[in-house]
Amino acid sequence: MTTPDLPSHVQSHVQEPHPIAPRRVSFDWRATPLVWIPDEPTATHVINVLHLLLPAGERWFVKVFKEALPLVRDDQLRADVKGFMGQEATHSVQHSTVLDHLAHQGLDTAPYTRHVDSLFARLLGEKPPFGLPLTDREWLRFRLSVIAAIEQFTAVLGDWVLSAEGLDRAGPDPVMLDLLRWHGAEEVEHRAVAFDMYQHTGGEDPARYLRRVLGMAMTAPVLLYLWGWGAAYLLRHDPQLAAPSRYSLRAHRRAVRKGLLPTWGELGAAIPRYLRRSYHPSQEGSLRTAVAYLASSPAARAAASAVGRAALP
Repeated sequence: MTTPDLPSHVQSHVQEPHPIAPRRVSFDWRATPLVWIPDEPTATHVINVLHLLLPAGERWFVKVFKEALPLVRDDQLRADVKGFMGQEATHSVQHSTVLDHLAHQGLDTAPYTRHVDSLFARLLGEKPPFGLPLTDREWLRFRLSVIAAIEQFTAVLGDWVLSAEGLDRAGPDPVMLDLLRWHGAEEVEHRAVAFDMYQHTGGEDPARYLRRVLGMAMTAPVLLYLWGWGAAYLLRHDPQLAAPSRYSLRAHRRAVRKGLLPTWGELGAAIPRYLRRSYHPSQEGSLRTAVAYLASSPAARAAASAVGRAALP
């Protein structure tokens, strides 16, 4: 496969086409405890921030990609983009079910998620905020650069969770672990689509690389802020903790040492990699590992079986 508008030194990183399609999974949360990593509230809630951020973020991904889809001139990329949109829509729905489960257990996340919804709607909506003098096409390209930058981090996190032996040793809730690994595997599976979409719609614009840098410059600090705020919110409002708890870097570092969270180095190193001109996201993670997990995931296998039964005469 070659991808339009990628320079030759990047084309060599692009792998043969891999079909990207949504898996209509579902999860039963009735037996999942609020602190689903036993005796590890900090690690649990740092990871739980994903459920707060992703429903709104992934709905926004789909909306922006719908705007950009008419600009796609390559049939393979168009198919990949449609598969990406289907996967992201499913991710959004499944993480939303976790928010309902948290609320059922007495942890209301609505005050936090309202701010996240507002961020995407007001600051990253169809029109530039604050009257910025940008054309519709330029604003669309910038939002695509933000999505590509976010997808860099989701690919890194997806690759991490697929091989996080520390989580296995901690005896986590198996349903939550399957959700995280199913999602992580799909992030690795479609890790290059947002980047290819951004590159493709940028054409030969000389500002294309600069816009990629700006997208990451905005994305990295905002994600760090939202993640810290989200973890602090969840710990403070968890009704099952003996007393309102504060997010602590010390507790975070302890969870990292146990292998329950990725290291700062793993996350931080994703930024300079992404900013190399020769970079392509097909270099991130292992597609073979991701596909192998998707073949063994209880939720993905159940979804595949349901599709097979529906296809029978």
